[in-house]
Amino acid sequence: MSAALPAYLEPLGQGVHAVDTGFLRDRFDAAYLVVQDGRAAFIDTGTSYALPRLLGALDALGLARDAVDWVIPTHVHLDHAGGAGALMQELPRARLLVHPRGLRHMVDPSALWQGALAVYGPEEMERSYGKLVPVAAERTMATHDGMSVQLGSRSLVFADTPGHARHHHCVWDASTRGWFTGDTFGLSYPEFDTARGPWILPTATPVQFEPPVLQDSIRRLLATEPACMYLTHFGRVGGVPRLGELLLSLIDELVALGQAQRAASDRHEALKRGQLAIFMRSLAAHGCTMDSGAIAQLLAMDLELNAQGMAIWLDRG
Repeated sequence: MSAALPAYLEPLGQGVHAVDTGFLRDRFDAAYLVVQDGRAAFIDTGTSYALPRLLGALDALGLARDAVDWVIPTHVHLDHAGGAGALMQELPRARLLVHPRGLRHMVDPSALWQGALAVYGPEEMERSYGKLVPVAAERTMATHDGMSVQLGSRSLVFADTPGHARHHHCVWDASTRGWFTGDTFGLSYPEFDTARGPWILPTATPVQFEPPVLQDSIRRLLATEPACMYLTHFGRVGGVPRLGELLLSLIDELVALGQAQRAASDRHEALKRGQLAIFMRSLAAHGCTMDSGAIAQLLAMDLELNAQGMAIWLDRG
């Protein structure tokens, strides 16, 4: 291992490393590199633009490309799995472990690309996400609830966790008593940390937001009494019971907001305004003293995507 690790690679202890993929801004999007007995696994990959950092993390830790056994996107949204195909091309022994509802999108990402294109538009797709590379079907494996795989002597166990997306699983690491949660356990941006610790908010990104189902998934994760959560957005967080209670409460508030604005003539903007008010109140209670304009700027993309996802949920009835 080199004496100085690159700034984008953060050792978290017990063989877990966070790789800042560089997506959108610093400390926004993480992939995780787990190492045990000389074997390695990536959990989430970021976009295709993250490839140099993912490979650089292996180099910095003195790991050969063929030391990687598993590439595991938590779900197939592009900030989590967009780089999986490009990464797999560089890892001769790796298998891709993906939720069964997402597997076909990894083998043929054309529908995934079109869906994201409809949300973001062509310029943003090129700027932020880059090319999607298919994964050979014979190198993929669908997971199932309760499935366990080995990484050296370490077990990684899968839980089916819908609510954010129906193609979402979380990964339990008994060695650290932590869940790799993708987006199921929400988003925690370091800019909002205070003396109380991290703050968290739910994500209702299109198109499969299902609030009661998501709350059930969150409660399932909490029932294992985890010591920490490894969030894609962003990093490892402790204080899990407090964060879980906050997350569940904020989802309740989003549900109430959606129901109140279901028939509003300016529903999209009303959902954005309402969310911001909810999150501003919660941040104030958390001790955040950030300027309101700065908060709105940091949350702008989430407010927009959440409003879209909430509208789809409301229209499904």
